[in-house]
Amino acid sequence: MKKEPNSLNGFIFKKHTPEEISHFDRVFDVFKDLLTHTSGDIEEAFEWLEMLDKEYDIFTNEYTLADFEEDLKKRGYIKEEKEPEEGNTGTGKGKNVLTPKLEKALREFALDQIFGKLKKTGIGNHRTSKVGVGDERDGETRNFQYGDDLNTVNMTESLKNAQINNGIADLRLTEDDLVVEETRHKAQMSTVLMIDISHSMILYGEDRITPAKKVAMALVELIKRKYPKDSIDIIVFGNEAWPIKIKDLPYLNVGPYHTNTVAGLELAMDILRRKRNTNKQIFMITDGKPSCIKLPNDELYTNSFGLDEMIVSQCLTKAAQARRLKIPITTFMIAQDPYLRKFVEAFTAQNKGKAFLTGLSNLGEMIFEDYERNRIRRL
Repeated sequence: MKKEPNSLNGFIFKKHTPEEISHFDRVFDVFKDLLTHTSGDIEEAFEWLEMLDKEYDIFTNEYTLADFEEDLKKRGYIKEEKEPEEGNTGTGKGKNVLTPKLEKALREFALDQIFGKLKKTGIGNHRTSKVGVGDERDGETRNFQYGDDLNTVNMTESLKNAQINNGIADLRLTEDDLVVEETRHKAQMSTVLMIDISHSMILYGEDRITPAKKVAMALVELIKRKYPKDSIDIIVFGNEAWPIKIKDLPYLNVGPYHTNTVAGLELAMDILRRKRNTNKQIFMITDGKPSCIKLPNDELYTNSFGLDEMIVSQCLTKAAQARRLKIPITTFMIAQDPYLRKFVEAFTAQNKGKAFLTGLSNLGEMIFEDYERNRIRRL
């Protein structure tokens, strides 16, 4: 049943009519999911749509794949780029590429999938445990003190005090009657999100990089919407570590890499050292043990078998260094191996941070909860 207001007779109840979804919107959600899996390869996503259409009748005679592709172009989600032909100054075959509008749509889609639909807010900060002169009211009240912001005066409670103290016949509001609402300080946060792109993220037929990408896109969009004063930097790490831009997230893919966790932590701490915010943190999404470090002569030392004592020792040293810099590290280990648990426990103990050993299904929810929780404290 649907309830609708009526100015004369209160509310009218009528049968609920489902909201009609356009052909484009219905296919667009499927297409966005496929684009994330194909790392932004539009043509491969179209091929998947054709295969799915044969199984599930996604398209109709009235609305075909060609119509959908044309709609994507008309709405500014994709554009065609001409590639020069070899030995020819003219233009060759056109190739569809994502526009910034579609890249943003993919981040919003990931946010809705993982974190649910959140309304944009302009506040953009997080509570701390400190009360006093701040910018978020928490429901508690106290007597007015000289210097309090008059915007925090609770007029209802203040007038009630004036009535009790002076009576209705001689109602007047004095400084002794005033009550103000307590506020909490908010703190900005600088976050570095580390994403493991080693080869093991797609080993054994299990796609671990796509959920990691979705989490990264969702977290970026969450911060842009809800915490616009915060900063987030994204780095990837394999044999080495390097930063990537937000717009590159949909195209992220794994490589034939080992896992150089030390390089990732070094880069993350270097980025955070340059941030002025008091609150800093690192999130690390990885599915395996550290298996690679760079030696003083710039050669790579790798060991994919078990936990290498020299590699582990350097990782623990970096964890302790981050602790001294007051940078907590939250590790999301997409694995359940007992020997990996021991490494994560030792790493977390050195940093005094947090760790989650998790599967892929609730990875985003856990990151969201921890991101929110970290904000409540001022380091």
